[in-house]
Order: sequence, then C-alpha cells, then structure tokens
Amino acid sequence: MIVVTGAAGFIGSYMVGKLNREGYQDIILVDKFDDPLKISNYISKTYTKIVDRDVFFEWLNDNHQQVQFIIHLGARTDTIGQEPEIYQQLNFDYSKRIWRSCIEYGLPLIYASSASTYGDGTLGFRDDHENIDQLKPLNLYAQSKHDFDCWALNQDAQPYFWAGLKFFNVFGPNEYHKGRMASVVYQAFNYIGEHGCMELFKSHNPNVRHGHQSRDFIYVEDVANVMMHFMSNRKNSGIYNVGTGKARTFLDLTRAVFKAMDIQEDISFVDTPADIRGNYQYYTCADISKLRASGFTQQFTSLEDSVNDYIQSFLTAEYCY
Repeated sequence: MIVVTGAAGFIGSYMVGKLNREGYQDIILVDKFDDPLKISNYISKTYTKIVDRDVFFEWLNDNHQQVQFIIHLGARTDTIGQEPEIYQQLNFDYSKRIWRSCIEYGLPLIYASSASTYGDGTLGFRDDHENIDQLKPLNLYAQSKHDFDCWALNQDAQPYFWAGLKFFNVFGPNEYHKGRMASVVYQAFNYIGEHGCMELFKSHNPNVRHGHQSRDFIYVEDVANVMMHFMSNRKNSGIYNVGTGKARTFLDLTRAVFKAMDIQEDISFVDTPADIRGNYQYYTCADISKLRASGFTQQFTSLEDSVNDYIQSFLTAEYCY
C-alpha cells in the first residue's frame, strides 16, 4: 500500500496515475477533497481509499502495518499568499508529523520541496546539504519549504530512507485547477486560443532582455519518473534537485506552444504585476549531478517535445492523466 498526500492536486494526482500505469493499485489518496475543480484529477484513478488529510494520522495509526511507502506532495502552493499561519500549519507542521510518523512506523518517505527555496539564485542552485541553510527564499511558500528542509537535515532521528525533492518549474496535465499559479504553458494555451497572441512579462532587470527570463522547465512525467526511481532505490537519503539541468527562456516556451497549436507567433510584453515584481526569479537551473549520482540515468524530455505532448495529448483533448 502506497500513501500519496496532495493526491487531488497537480503532481500528486499525476503520480497516482503514474503508479497505476506501473501496476500499483493499492493506493491511499490523502487530501482535503473539497475543491470541485480537482475531481477530474482523481475520479478515474484506481485506488483503495480516500482519506481526508485532517484524519490521516488517525488512519495511519490504525493501518500503518499495511503501508509500504509515503509520498508527501500535499502543501499550500500559492507563491503570493500572505497567511504565514497557513503555510506554517500545512507545509511545516504537517510535514513534521509525516516525518515523525515515518520514523515511528518504519516507513520510507519522499516529500516535495521546491526550487523556489533558492530565492533569487545568487547563491546558486546546488543541493549540497551544507549550503542549504544559507538560502534566502523570497515568499512565504518558499520559506515554509526551506524551513522544513533545514529542520529535516538537523534531525538526529530520520526515516530509514527519505528524499526531499526540490522540484523546479513543473508543467503538465492535471494543473487545470491552479488558476494564476498554473504553468505558463497552460496559461499560454488558453490565452492564445482565445486571442491568437500571447503577452509575456517584461524584464525589470537591466541585464535581462524581455522574454529572456529563464527557468528549468520540467515535464511532470519526468518528475514522476524521478519519484519512481527513489521508490525503487532506497539509499543515499537526502535532498535532491529535480530539474532537467537546462535553463530555457519564456520565449522558447511560448514559441513551442504556438508551434504545438499550429498558430503563427504573435508575442508582446507587459509589465510584471507589482505584487510579484520584487520577488521575481529571473533565472533557475538545477544542478542535477547529485540526482545522477544516485543512479537516475533516464534522459529528460525536451521542452519542445514536452509542450507538444501536453498540448496535443491533454489540453486539446481536455484530458486528465
């Protein structure tokens, strides 16, 4: 039996689908399950039981002997939220309870961290443990993820295997409910479909041209492959970057969307919203040497192929994974 928290959300529901495809059906879905926009993410999945996150620890106390692995992907993921107590409760305190339960019941753990913990990138994007406590996140979401990473690294008592995965810019099916927090691919697909053109944020950094803000974009299928790797290779516990190791511009991404939609490019630039301008990341790129050293040898899907698959197989077909 495998537990997936955040199972109604983007990466969580995709991972449940990936597990199904790999032959796993005895899965416990943990989430709040109160958002009707998320129902399509999990309604077609094969699983054993749905468990509300508020009663999960009582359920685990009664059923831990049947559990083989916990994949903890549940979190408040809004990067512009201004409610520190919510991030403290859901992203930090809840994760500590998961960690301690894994120790108590002898369970291996994968949990989601985030590349947003690297802040503006001035300290680089290496996942060496000795450097992590020096990072300076730029928003409450990132700070909560960073705080848990630091807490985990400072614990004498640890699950017998654990992996904290710093996801970079993940996109793909099942993010339909995310609104403003959805990937640029999803937003561009809808905007281009309605207007025939696309607006990107201007650069407010004199050293970066408009549209040349860069990210390490990674397809959710590749993220799921990394999690499957750590499920099967339970050694070398620690924190790992999960990106492609290549930074691509928003212009590259948007042009790939136009091509996948078979629409002539028409791209313009607008001011970055004031509420995110001061905390905007202009560049991210994962150092994945530690991930490779862990034995993960699969090649990552190219940006162009990922965008094409997402649009052709899912967005155009209005299909969830």
